[in-house]
Amino acid sequence: MTTPAKNSQRGLQMGFARIATVATLALIASTQVQAKEWTKIRIATEASYPPFAFTTADGQLAGFEIELGNALCAEAKVECEWMPVDWDGLIPGLVAGKYDTIMASMSITPERKERIDFSAKYYQTPPGVAVPKDSKITEASVEGMAGALVGAQVGATHAVFAEDILSKSDVSMYPTADEYKLDLESGRLDAAIDDVVVLSDWLNSEEGACCKLLGTMSSIPQIHGEGVGVGVRKGNQDLADLFSKAVIALRENGKYKEINDKYFDFDAYGE
Repeated sequence: MTTPAKNSQRGLQMGFARIATVATLALIASTQVQAKEWTKIRIATEASYPPFAFTTADGQLAGFEIELGNALCAEAKVECEWMPVDWDGLIPGLVAGKYDTIMASMSITPERKERIDFSAKYYQTPPGVAVPKDSKITEASVEGMAGALVGAQVGATHAVFAEDILSKSDVSMYPTADEYKLDLESGRLDAAIDDVVVLSDWLNSEEGACCKLLGTMSSIPQIHGEGVGVGVRKGNQDLADLFSKAVIALRENGKYKEINDKYFDFDAYGE
């Protein structure tokens, strides 16, 4: 025999089950809606890192990452809004919700993945070393650069590499790449380490006439990570996937190569 108490208990259980089901369906529905409602994406970049991202004389953003980002957004059928941000403020600003993504030559590393998520990589290049043309340093290596004062951009992957690997050098940190370039040109630095493409672009300009590329050093996965990806807030996997799929599409349809070849004589995507 079913007692009134049991009926009441069963009714409560069924009620809770219905509530849980409705809540689950609502969560799934909201997730699905969120995944479809990206019509405009705010992208933060550091606009002092040519040829990846820089500001032209008339105040416009330009560079490989800017063109690639616009192509990725076009492929994903969303509108891009670019926002120049200082390097140190990129991750804090993303976490705070000031923008939706980061495209600023930010390598995917375990340390950064503790704070934000990433898309699949969209390029990967090795660290290079630049020195004055009259430098007595002959080799881009730990031993070859022993005793040298080496400049790097604070917070960048190559700065971590310099501090961890160039144990016999004196490493000095700079807020921006432009500042270490000025010190290298003026003789206040013996060498500078950065992405080989960034250094090559500068060295091929009038501003970089003082110096030369000494060579490249091997990337270290534990430091340089999995390549450079689009940074998103934790939990925004749908947004990360949107960019990952767009990268694959541009690689397949030739648009990536078209943009790549405007800036580099090699495939910046890497291995």
